[in-house]
Amino acid sequence: MAPRGFTRRDLALMHRAARLYYLDDLNQAAIAERLTVSRPTVSRLLAEARRVGIVRITVHDPDTLRVGGDDAARLAAALGVEKVWLAPFAARPLGSMLAEPVGEALREAALGPGDVLLVSSGRTVWEISHEALPAFPGCEIVPTVGGVAEPEAWHQTNEITRALAERMQAHPHFLFTQAMPSPAMRDTLAEDPEFQRVTGFWSRAQAALVGVGAPPAGRESISTSVPLDDEGLRAGAGDVCLNFYRADGGEIAFPGSDRMVRISPDELRKVPRTIAVAVGTEKVPSIVAGARAGLFNRLVTDAPTAQALLEALGGV
Repeated sequence: MAPRGFTRRDLALMHRAARLYYLDDLNQAAIAERLTVSRPTVSRLLAEARRVGIVRITVHDPDTLRVGGDDAARLAAALGVEKVWLAPFAARPLGSMLAEPVGEALREAALGPGDVLLVSSGRTVWEISHEALPAFPGCEIVPTVGGVAEPEAWHQTNEITRALAERMQAHPHFLFTQAMPSPAMRDTLAEDPEFQRVTGFWSRAQAALVGVGAPPAGRESISTSVPLDDEGLRAGAGDVCLNFYRADGGEIAFPGSDRMVRISPDELRKVPRTIAVAVGTEKVPSIVAGARAGLFNRLVTDAPTAQALLEALGGV
């Protein structure tokens, strides 16, 4: 039953505004444009969403949060990955919160001149690419997916690659193609020496920094190449480097998936250190299924997400 005084349409609009603001980090002006309402209306929707309980905000004293080696080790064991790094609490923007544990994970990789770090697209990796990170002079930064002509910056993998290389004093390489090119263009790419050179880095990478996509059906932002009208895809649990998978970790094929420009699951599994970065309870099934698929062997997340993962896995 809807709270008194609100229709189901009112509540649905509150919920959408709240998701865009609190989960997708859009400002109120952008939400107003997306929902075709005024900015004061967005402000009212967010206030009402908090008042009726659609949004519940808790403020924790950092000293009371359980963040430590025991939590990280328990989660690593429960997921079946080699190591987990935890940020102490959830905060926006994500990049500033996650930069330190991501930096620790990258330092462990000890990348030297000529070593290869692969990177994915995605909002979280994009945010991290704008933060201070350890320097690895002479390291090669290589995208794992195509992504030119995407309308949102976090799906432009070349831009993420460039930003990371600038901050890490590394050398960027680029893929000048869409994530899903036409059949004719895909055939041309297969014969292109520059495309072969860049994708050739995938098989000799020492490390990868990748995002974990939420279940496709609930996402507000996804690559324009992904056909969300496909039933199998909409039932998916998430993706890593545009490799979509079910809850059991099984791969999902969809129209056009055979011509996607993306590192393959088998290539990704061969990378010695694949660091997944994911935060938010909505990504719990995506993280669990991605670990089952073996698409990453290290994880950077925050304490609330870690607790939700342990609960989902029966670890608490």
